[in-house]
Amino acid sequence: MGRREEENPLLLSTPQQNEVQEESTKDANLICKTWKESKKLWQIAGPSIFSRLAMFSMTVITQAFAGHLGDLNLAAISIVTTVIISISFGFLLGMASALETLCGQAYGAKQYHMLGIYMQRSWIVLFICSILLIPMFVFASPILKLIGQSTALAEQTGIVAIWLIPFHLSFPFQFTLQRFLQCQLKTAVIAWVSGVVLLVHVIVSWVFVYKLRVGIVGTAITLDFSWWLSVLGLFCYSVCGGCPLSWTGFSAQAFIGLWEFFKLSVASGVMLSLENFYYRVLIIVSGYMHNTEVAVDALSICITIYGWESMVPLGFLAATGVRVANELGAGNANGAKFATIVSVLNSLLVGLFFWSIIMAIPEKLAVIFTSTSAVITMVNDLALLLACTILLNCIQPVLSGAAVGSGWQAIVAFINISSYYLVGLPLGVLLGWLLQFNITGIWTGMICGTVVQTLILSIITIKCEWEKEAQKAWIHIFNEAASN
Repeated sequence: MGRREEENPLLLSTPQQNEVQEESTKDANLICKTWKESKKLWQIAGPSIFSRLAMFSMTVITQAFAGHLGDLNLAAISIVTTVIISISFGFLLGMASALETLCGQAYGAKQYHMLGIYMQRSWIVLFICSILLIPMFVFASPILKLIGQSTALAEQTGIVAIWLIPFHLSFPFQFTLQRFLQCQLKTAVIAWVSGVVLLVHVIVSWVFVYKLRVGIVGTAITLDFSWWLSVLGLFCYSVCGGCPLSWTGFSAQAFIGLWEFFKLSVASGVMLSLENFYYRVLIIVSGYMHNTEVAVDALSICITIYGWESMVPLGFLAATGVRVANELGAGNANGAKFATIVSVLNSLLVGLFFWSIIMAIPEKLAVIFTSTSAVITMVNDLALLLACTILLNCIQPVLSGAAVGSGWQAIVAFINISSYYLVGLPLGVLLGWLLQFNITGIWTGMICGTVVQTLILSIITIKCEWEKEAQKAWIHIFNEAASN
């Protein structure tokens, strides 16, 4: 017996040793499961971040080329792209996230033919809304004159706005095609198209501006051309054999259930546009502060850094929405919950990385944009607030992504209104003006609004009954499939 025990040590194992072995096995399985989910997440988030940065860069490049045409032209195209386009972009991008909910759940439920129908419904709803937003572009000049801008700037901005209407009209198709492909995990296609179009845009802009000297109108047309080229690339891939299961041709079913689709889309649009506009309020109110020019310049630098970094959490928002929707559509409640947890952890690590960079070298980041010592000093003073904003911005979008995947856009829209505009802004006014902490006080109050929003979304996500959400998604998708 002794020899058998020596030859087989497992015979000597105690219950405590067995428990330790079981725990280590569970830990190993959890690590393996987390790694696999992280790979799925980054498969969507990575190309999504790249494509967003590429498309965002096209606007920046256009502004840079316009700067060589004179200060007036640069100011005109900057106002259109950072204010007017920003409003339509945020609202229509948010509306398109409704497609993430429905296409993601349909893909998870293996009802692939529904993806094409949902996308066509989204085209109809978003295009109608984009038409309704055109007056912003048509009446840009009189609106700017009304708020006190110079006649020359207002009229030049009005001209640029008119010529950028085609750019605006590309959004309904660009955003929906991206989500249609994302939900099928065909993210590499989006990245390739975005990269190629960015390269083409640089070449076309150089030829038109420097060689042909087409002026500000021609510069605007290059942006129109590049965005529509991206739409064409995604459209051709989607309908010409790239998605044989999900695209079965144009269908009259796209006109059924438009009202329900419209309500979900509008809720999504409000949800994202409120977030997109929130911190831009800082630049507006900075115009009423002491030492206005320095404050505006410093805040513009901070918001620009924040805007570039926001492409990363927006990529995570898209990835989380797709992963959660896929798992709910497949009836896998635990999978949706686990996908949310892993997404939060991944995004939090990215947020800590950017937080450490901002805290370590704020003055070097400011030098990229300016050489004025007063502005650099103010950016340095605002570094902690910027870093905290960026850190929070890496958690909150993931929770919003889980809401998108579950179809809670209307709830999140109300949370955003309450947290941002009933808590954050009033608190900012109290700290900034009444207690005279100026920009620091206003920004601190707005961060408090983001904290409240993040806490509420966290509580809702933690208390979510994932089994019920999976059952609702399953029933909805199969009822839709049966009616079509």
